[in-house]
Amino acid sequence: MQKSYGVAVLLSFFLGGLGIDRFYLGYPWMGILKLFTGGLFGILWLIDFIRILIRHLQPANGSYS
Repeated sequence: MQKSYGVAVLLSFFLGGLGIDRFYLGYPWMGILKLFTGGLFGILWLIDFIRILIRHLQPANGSYS
């Protein structure tokens, strides 16, 4: 299933600290880690947000729609 780039950016910005962006992109174990650590205390949230913005962090199936 194709994932939307815009949805990924919004989820990362607003709910990235809870790991929702990683769940959406198909990385459930990283989502659980972010959920229980608050996005690794905000650091991983920021890194993931930047990686999604520059399209370095792709969905598990390989591409955005």
